[in-house]
Amino acid sequence: MNRPLTMSLAVLVLLLAGCQAVRPAPVPRPTSTADAAASATHRTMVGGRIRTYQVYRPELPAGARVPLVVMLHGALGTGAQARTSYGWDEQAVRDGFVVAYPDGLNRSWAVSDTCCGPSAASRVDEMSFIRQMITEISRSTPIDSSRIFATGISNGGMLAYRLACGTDLFAAIGPVSATMLGTCEKPFPTSVIHIHGGADATIPLRGGPGKRSNNGTGRYPADTSGPPIAGLAETWRQVDRCPQPMITTSGVVTRSVAACPDGRGVTLITITDAGHQWPGQPGPTGAAVAALNLDRPSAALDATATIWNFFAEHPRKTG
Repeated sequence: MNRPLTMSLAVLVLLLAGCQAVRPAPVPRPTSTADAAASATHRTMVGGRIRTYQVYRPELPAGARVPLVVMLHGALGTGAQARTSYGWDEQAVRDGFVVAYPDGLNRSWAVSDTCCGPSAASRVDEMSFIRQMITEISRSTPIDSSRIFATGISNGGMLAYRLACGTDLFAAIGPVSATMLGTCEKPFPTSVIHIHGGADATIPLRGGPGKRSNNGTGRYPADTSGPPIAGLAETWRQVDRCPQPMITTSGVVTRSVAACPDGRGVTLITITDAGHQWPGQPGPTGAAVAALNLDRPSAALDATATIWNFFAEHPRKTG
C-alpha cells in the first residue's frame, strides 16, 4: 500500500472514531421466530448498488401502528456495530418501537461533496436508500408515518441533518457529536435534539475543522468543517419558527430548549467535559484508547433515553 493511501486510511480510521472500539452492550434476544427473521440483514438495490440494513422489532401489539427510529452509524461503523453500541434495541423493548440500522457503503455516508470517505467520493445517493428502506419496512410492519425519526453519531448524525434538509419523512432528528455540512436551502420543519461535548476535538463545539478533518479531496474525503453548534441550533429554530430558548445548567450539562409552533421543538444539550462519543453507553477499552486516541463516553447523560424521550414528545402534527 502506498504512503498517501495509507495516510488517507489512517485519517478515516481516526475520523469520527466514536463508532469504533466499543464494548458491545447486551442485545435482547428475539421474542419470536418472526422477530428473529426481522433481525436478519436485508438487502435492496438502490441506484445500481446493493444496500443493506438490519431491523429490530420487539414484541409489539398486533396491528398497532408503531414508531420507527433510524439509527445511523458513524464513519467506519456498521449497522450491526450500532446495534450493539448505543442501546437502541433495549430502548425499543421498553417503549415499543422498531429500529432500523442501515449500512453506509464502505462504512461511510455521503453527506456533502467532501465528506465522508468512499461514499462521498462516489457521490452515493443516501436519501434514496433511506427512503426505500423505510418503504420496505413499512410493508411488513405497520409504521406510524407521523412518528418516524432519525438519529446518528458523527458521520451518521450528519446524515440525519441531510435527511431533514432533503426529505419530509422525519418528525424529528437526534444528531450526536455531529454537524451539518453542505447546503440546506429548503429544510423541512423538523424537531431537532442535538447532543454535543464541549471537549469534542473531532467536531468542535465552536465549529470549524476538527483535528481529523482533511481538505475533502482524494479517495477518502473527510472535510468536517461545519458551523458553530450553537449557530446550527439557531438555524433550526428559525426553520421551525421558534422563540428564544430557555437555558438551564446542571453540573456539566447545559440544556437550551425551545418549544415551537405545531408541536415542534429544538433542543441543544452540551456536556462540558464530553468528547467524541455517545454519552451514557460503554465506550472504548484497552489498547484502542491509547492507540487511536479515543474519548471515553460521558456518564453525565443517557443520550439514547434522552433522544427517545424527545422523539416521543415530538410526533409530526397531522391534519
